Amino acid sequence: MIRRSTLRAQIATALRDEILAGRLATGREFTVKEIAEQYGVSATPVREALVDLAAQGLLDMEQHRGFRVHEFTLDDYRAMCEARQLVLDSVFAGTALPSPAAPEALASVRRRAEAAERAATAGDLDVLITYDLRFWRELSNIVANPYIADFLDRLRVQCWVYTVPLLRAEHSLTGRLWTGHSSLLDALEARNEKETHTLLAAYHAHAAAFPATA
Repeated sequence: MIRRSTLRAQIATALRDEILAGRLATGREFTVKEIAEQYGVSATPVREALVDLAAQGLLDMEQHRGFRVHEFTLDDYRAMCEARQLVLDSVFAGTALPSPAAPEALASVRRRAEAAERAATAGDLDVLITYDLRFWRELSNIVANPYIADFLDRLRVQCWVYTVPLLRAEHSLTGRLWTGHSSLLDALEARNEKETHTLLAAYHAHAAAFPATA
């Protein structure tokens, strides 16, 4: 039997993926009952999952009406990118990877990096989002404490929520998606501070330039 806490997490993850994919569009309103019927479960774990997503900034709670998918503005996006840059640059300053980092952890990050790059090159947005989030989450877990890793993961999800509708509206994603995952990991493993800084600067510039070119 699935525990309620596990079901709550599963529903929250499924709904987050729906929002990231754009299937739950910005501004979409829905009730606990609607989601419970959709997933064939009771209202309690659904309500808990929706409250969790609201705490992550992905949903707005509408009094006596239910929930609504939060709408991030351009100013929100720029502020999130700025916050992410400040934290990333601080976390990765100097020697980033602990010595020695667990080989199995690095191997997993490497697989995420390669999968993300293949998806970015192919313009496969759904696959890219999955592996990009996993890449940064696992890398952050290696170089930072869990609270910083959680904060960065939350910012990255929110940034994706803002950019996905704009990217889906484009005719072609060729050359539009960042593909520096493996290069960044190479620089970190080599403890090359200069190259790490250069790659992070390019990553930040790519994110900052996106709204102007979307």
